Amino acid sequence: MKQDEQQQIFHQWLTEHKGLLFKVIHAYAFQAVDKEDLFQNISLQLWRSIPAYRKEAKVSTWIYRIALNTAIKWLRQSKRHQRTHEPLEQMPQLLQHTDYQLDERLSWLYEEIARLDEIDRSLCLLMLDGYSYKEMAEISGLSVSHVGVKINRIKKQLMERAKKLERHGV
Repeated sequence: MKQDEQQQIFHQWLTEHKGLLFKVIHAYAFQAVDKEDLFQNISLQLWRSIPAYRKEAKVSTWIYRIALNTAIKWLRQSKRHQRTHEPLEQMPQLLQHTDYQLDERLSWLYEEIARLDEIDRSLCLLMLDGYSYKEMAEISGLSVSHVGVKINRIKKQLMERAKKLERHGV
């Protein structure tokens, strides 16, 4: 694959799937500098993966898999090592969702998703984006039945937390 072709695909994927990337970054990184760092890591992995993409899965599925695996790896490494951060110099507009405002319920949901472990967080994001259990299994590497069990537990857990808030008048 020629570099200009790879670059064109890369920019197209970033443009078309920035919402997906934003969700993953928002679910795994909480400070601006960490979001920038994670975005750089995901972008690099996405760039490297372009020649390996064989169109056996949808582009969004491929990107989700790369983004989630990179985010999980980044999270594990960031816990073990002290990081140095450089500001994001290229394409800062991709991290800024100017037309995107969180309402209180969505903010609460993101906070609750952030409390989940890495795999459950990934599954929750995929579920919210409407992926089937089969697609989630392909992306996560879990079996379809294991995905189903985990999704049901996540839903139950979130419902219980929401009911607690309602009982307390929040």
